[in-house]
Amino acid sequence: MPEAETVLYVCTTCRREGDDPEGPRAGARLHEEIAKRAGGLRVEPVECLSVCKRPCTVAVASPGRWTYVYGDLDPAEAASIILEGVGAYSGTSDGIVPWRERPKAFRSGVIARIPPFPPVPEAAE
Repeated sequence: MPEAETVLYVCTTCRREGDDPEGPRAGARLHEEIAKRAGGLRVEPVECLSVCKRPCTVAVASPGRWTYVYGDLDPAEAASIILEGVGAYSGTSDGIVPWRERPKAFRSGVIARIPPFPPVPEAAE
């Protein structure tokens, strides 16, 4: 069975205090920086992840794995941290990276953990 593809969703409408109203929003800047460094990772811009009070926000998902939503990410510095965290996520069978092995920004910035869909069947005893 081929390895499930990991997708990183980046909210491009996230706005941080101090963003230039005429310039690109923080989320768009974050997406651009990640996309430059992503290698083979699928990075998808999304209009809104509805976490406006905790910009910048990303979600990492893969079929059969838990989905995570992270916020409070700095658009100027978070790209390498996010890619490190997504790499750890991709190396798991279920998407659950042990807490101590997550980048610090992922430990403090976790917003949600969403079960796999469709649910993974329980292992036979």
